Amino acid sequence: MTTPEAEVATPSLPEVHRSIAVPIGGSSWRRFLAFLGPGYLVSVGYMDPGNWATDIAGGSKFGYALLSVILISNLMAILLQALCVRLGVATGRDLAQACRDYYSRPVSMVLWVLCEIAIVACDLAELLGSALALNLLFGLPMAAGVCLTTLDVLLLLMLQSKGFRYTEAIVITLVATIAVCFGAQVWMSSPDWAGVAGGLVPTTEILTNPSMLYIAMGILGATVMPHNLYLHSSIVQTRAWLSSDDDKRQAIKYATIDSSVALSLAFFVNAAILVVAAATFHRVGRYDVADIRDAYLLLSPLLGIAGASTLFALALLASGTASTLTATLAGQIVMEGFLRIRLPAWLRRLVTRLLALIPALFTIVWFGEGSIGQLLVLSQVVLSLQLSFAVIPLVLFTSDRKRMGVFVNPRWLTAVAWVVGIVIAALNGWLLVQTIGGWLAT
Repeated sequence: MTTPEAEVATPSLPEVHRSIAVPIGGSSWRRFLAFLGPGYLVSVGYMDPGNWATDIAGGSKFGYALLSVILISNLMAILLQALCVRLGVATGRDLAQACRDYYSRPVSMVLWVLCEIAIVACDLAELLGSALALNLLFGLPMAAGVCLTTLDVLLLLMLQSKGFRYTEAIVITLVATIAVCFGAQVWMSSPDWAGVAGGLVPTTEILTNPSMLYIAMGILGATVMPHNLYLHSSIVQTRAWLSSDDDKRQAIKYATIDSSVALSLAFFVNAAILVVAAATFHRVGRYDVADIRDAYLLLSPLLGIAGASTLFALALLASGTASTLTATLAGQIVMEGFLRIRLPAWLRRLVTRLLALIPALFTIVWFGEGSIGQLLVLSQVVLSLQLSFAVIPLVLFTSDRKRMGVFVNPRWLTAVAWVVGIVIAALNGWLLVQTIGGWLAT
């Protein structure tokens, strides 16, 4: 194993590495604002179109009961993203670079291939979500919408050429759009707030009811996206903190607050999707709504408010667009980290998008637009397969004193992180077995 300090290497995303100044002295608030941003790029992965179906299904079938699962999932996500911050700040390495340093080349190559597959699967879900939103809003055919989504690669290139703060600003704007749209829908749906509060408390029924357990596993399984772990450990290094232990400690503190607040907003969005589904569909006995398109078509008629479905589709478009921006960034980070290959930014992002575009277009043209739901499920299964290959190295590295020095995880944090990692791996494995079993049965 080679320690980060023993090897000089080009950082990932070198065009923006240490590009954002951190004030020296002054108020704590000004220093915190310098770290505000990366957490929101990460948070969009927790409210992407791939999560919507499980939230809608959970709310329509079981009311508010699975809100506790969303809460627990979010707490797990906050912990793992905090470890990403700790790794990036303490070692100057992102997770992909740390894997390359620690493991043999064959192992690193396997991890790279698995991660690339996961990023393509993630980008596929975001691409389909954006195309579906364009179809619902403007009647644009899905195939045309899928092709149109490639333009966001050009958007990201334009933004990043102006500085990383512009990328963060557009993503924060999109996240705010999602939150406002669902905030309005929650208000329109007039939920039972006592039921919402009760749903935040876990019940044994989640474990004893097989149907409820299956959807709960789906919510947990789709929560932590593997590409987010690589992404966060890299983009936290866009801040130019000083090299002393005190400055690094402060950077970890502020960056962790940033991601924790952003992920709390992601919790609000996921919870809002489930609450709207419960208050709109479950309340009138429509327990069968589990598809994004069905939810869009039924929202306005059931609520009696013409704009409800439009707000839903706008939030979906914002979700898909924001998520694709971060997925393409993660693709660049992973290739540079594992292989030390520097492709032009436009080429790397275009490759990632085309790898997702091809299966999307093939499925739509060959099997029809009705197959979109199955393709979204498949993308989540692929993600669940790869997740442990990112979580386990992250916990290992941040628990290694030789790598982390004084910033090594305390024992209690290591213990909690291992429990979270094992639980996520077990739940994703269970979800995978159940999904494959369901496909074979049909």
